[in-house]
Amino acid sequence: MFPQDENNNEENVNTDLPMIPLSTILKSTNNFSDNYKLGEGGFGAVYKAVLADGREIAVKRLSKNSVQGAEEFKNEVTLIAKLQHRNLVRMLACCIEKNEKLLIYEYLPNSSLDIQFRDTVKTAQLDWKRRFNIINGIAKGLLYLHEDSRLLVIHRDLKASNILLDHEMNPKISDFGLARSFGGGQSPTNTVRVVGTYGYMAPEYALEGFFSVKSDVFSFGIILLEIISGKRNNKFHLQEHGQSLLTYAWDLWNANKGLELMDPWIQDSHVPDEVLKCIQIGLLCVQDKASDRPTMSNVVHMLGSDRVSLPTPLCSSFCVRRTKKEGGISSNASSSVTFNEVTLSELIPR
Repeated sequence: MFPQDENNNEENVNTDLPMIPLSTILKSTNNFSDNYKLGEGGFGAVYKAVLADGREIAVKRLSKNSVQGAEEFKNEVTLIAKLQHRNLVRMLACCIEKNEKLLIYEYLPNSSLDIQFRDTVKTAQLDWKRRFNIINGIAKGLLYLHEDSRLLVIHRDLKASNILLDHEMNPKISDFGLARSFGGGQSPTNTVRVVGTYGYMAPEYALEGFFSVKSDVFSFGIILLEIISGKRNNKFHLQEHGQSLLTYAWDLWNANKGLELMDPWIQDSHVPDEVLKCIQIGLLCVQDKASDRPTMSNVVHMLGSDRVSLPTPLCSSFCVRRTKKEGGISSNASSSVTFNEVTLSELIPR
């Protein structure tokens, strides 16, 4: 599949993935030219590359100065090789040579869900049928991670920028650098190192460091509300009311005005009952108590059935209200909380 580098032994990484020579990557990215760059994250940059046979790939390049990134690299390369699902991004190979650490992925031409919602033209092309398909695909990918793969996998950094879209706009969950896996008899627990992205982290994880599959369910709920509204949670600010996207969604739902959350671009294509069902599922996923949230198997069942009776979501007290004063953020969450490893990623549309 790829030209092999038989002398690539600089670091021992336990993986079943093929190794690709650095020379091949350098040639196919024009020595990591900025013209080939797709995005930038805390770990480093992602580049589009075109191999000699015309195949397009994505190359994730670890920053040489990133200690945290080195741990994430080993975690991702050993974990994702064991995962295979149509709604997970597919890793093709890796490269560890001359102080370079590279992960090679399938190239997905429609970038990320986050970029889709940054571009008015791209957003307008996402009709309700496509959005509902994206919601279903993400849910099925998470269900695989939580229940159907060989290991229980908790992603811990599920967000719109980590949902990539293929040529048919099918979603694929990506970036497993912060994921944790558990074998038989193991169970999720507390951590002293809180990692993830502000606005997507479940309250019990952000405040207490406790993570479980229900932490991913919370993140999924936020993404679901973003897909319906066409707005990014971290950028949402309803100035006159000082509301976050989550608070705004709750207020509309409680006032029986759920459809007002809907992105105007899907006004002509939406199915009212499906939109309202998805909003209700999203609000169930972001409830304060992890025990109140559905499992992903419940979510997939609710999305796929018109007959199932949905529970009534409980109003979330963790809704963050943004205030106009100095652009600050106020919350009922404790101000003493420290986010040790909150990640901020900036993707560059091309």
